[in-house]
Amino acid sequence: MRTIKEVLRLKWSCGLGSRAIAKSCSVAKSTVDEYVSRAERTGLSWPLPDELDETALDRLLYPPAVNPEPSHPKFLPDWAILHQELKKKSVTLMLLWHEYKESHPDGYQYSHFCERYRIYAKKLDLSMRQVHRAGEKLFVDYSGQTIPYIDTSTGELVPCQIFVAVLGASNYTYAEATLSQGLPDWIGSHVRAFEFIGGVPELIVPDNLKSGVTKTCRYEPELNPTYQDMAVHYGTAVIPARVRKPKDKAKVEVGVQIVERWILAALRNRAFFSLMEINNAIRELLLRLNTRSFKKLKGTRESLFLELDRPALRPLPASPYQFAEWKKARAGIDYHIELGHHFYSVPYQLCGKELDVRATSSTIECFYKSKRVASHHRSLSKIGHTTVFEHMPKGHQEYAEWTPQRLVRWASETGESTAKLVSVILAKYHHPQHGFRTCLGIVSLAKRFEKERVEAACKRALAIGGTSFKSVKSILETGLDRKPLPEHITINQPVSHENIRGTGYYQ
Repeated sequence: MRTIKEVLRLKWSCGLGSRAIAKSCSVAKSTVDEYVSRAERTGLSWPLPDELDETALDRLLYPPAVNPEPSHPKFLPDWAILHQELKKKSVTLMLLWHEYKESHPDGYQYSHFCERYRIYAKKLDLSMRQVHRAGEKLFVDYSGQTIPYIDTSTGELVPCQIFVAVLGASNYTYAEATLSQGLPDWIGSHVRAFEFIGGVPELIVPDNLKSGVTKTCRYEPELNPTYQDMAVHYGTAVIPARVRKPKDKAKVEVGVQIVERWILAALRNRAFFSLMEINNAIRELLLRLNTRSFKKLKGTRESLFLELDRPALRPLPASPYQFAEWKKARAGIDYHIELGHHFYSVPYQLCGKELDVRATSSTIECFYKSKRVASHHRSLSKIGHTTVFEHMPKGHQEYAEWTPQRLVRWASETGESTAKLVSVILAKYHHPQHGFRTCLGIVSLAKRFEKERVEAACKRALAIGGTSFKSVKSILETGLDRKPLPEHITINQPVSHENIRGTGYYQ
């Protein structure tokens, strides 16, 4: 269902064609057309209704089939012969399809016939000069070379990676240095590249870098969730290049060479002492590169950019993308998920379920089947729990409402000694909540015994130091509460001695 939603977003919100969507989502073009046609038949539009979750969308687009008829394989032509026929003058796929249908009336229809041919043609070792439309593609990659700076505190050389982005139509180039090729630097470089060109292209074509593509596959590459989240924020789509197919991103391959020759080589003899100093030097040479005249074409990268790409780019969103990491987390039996050694609550109904977690520097969002089910302010503490009251079951909600003050007030309804015993028990613990169960048990004894007896038992327990539920219960069951306290028994006082650490030692 997530793929269907992404297809509908790219089609209705981004206005992409079926082929571009098919490449971005790693599905067939016919699948894209089917998703869109099914959605149109049901009267859907973008954005989808909030109440339409994945289950409802699946039921709406794919109702149960009734008595499906068995399919039979159809005759396929010899694609090698057909490919040779296409090289002849004026021969088209339409003509070949008509000849195919005359011989096999029950054969494939034209669209499927063409699609099967294209699948065959992709297996051939062909080279084609690509034509790039204005504002369509931004090619991104890292250079194989690095630029080091000297760490003033240690004197060591710190190598910096070089990020390069090139627009397809104008060859307008952006470059910067980052400390790594990790996910935060990868996303940050994209955000700054969009700001540099002053807009957003229709498509981003990256290499199969781990920060961009989680799982490389010729047919179904999986995008990093954070990278996908950034693309949604900017209203663009990501189409990764095929593995070991540099021609898919020839623009940036050449762009990397130009940056290495005209920027990195020019800085080879300079010493830098910070990342900012490197980027300032790159920015100066980048301006010179984009304003340098072409050898075989009129104008410069900048002039072509202003003429072609700039008017066709989509506007930047109101605010830049805020870096967010996506992770999988399973809700435990206490209906909390763990992130950074801190625990955050989700609705108790999701206990044991796997959720998608989106974490920024300030917020934690939890999603189940693409629907947000919980949101928290991110805690700086690496221990403890952040719990929303409404996420608890009803029984836990009632327990959570108890406080030490409320317990003492409730115990005072039984008597002064009962309230004093509850206070003593709560004071024993560094966290008073650890004594809640004991106090609740003592006060609840008033349901089995008279309040006067419970009060007398608590008074005796204070006198003998039996500050536990079992002690009070034993006094009541043996009838010791009805006997007077011996005169020599007094409430135990703490012993003071230099070899006794006292309770303060453990706090």
